[in-house]
Amino acid sequence: MILKNGDHAIGLFQGMFEKNILAFNPGWDSNAQRATFTDVRDLQRELKAQGVQLQQEADESTTGPASFVVVDPDGNPILVDQHV
Repeated sequence: MILKNGDHAIGLFQGMFEKNILAFNPGWDSNAQRATFTDVRDLQRELKAQGVQLQQEADESTTGPASFVVVDPDGNPILVDQHV
């Protein structure tokens, strides 16, 4: 279920993920329309350069849709999931 209030959207998913998860979707605006964004592979390179450990990485030799996952200090995954 996607809940919206103005420009803010929250997705609620039951049974799709093992743990609580926070997801970001670069490339989409609050209406799931294409927006100006920084490519997920560029974000990934920035985080890795700062020493952030990634649990799952996007293939940097590709373009288009991709994702990566980091884990917060409480053990919850953070998904950066680019659909465009």
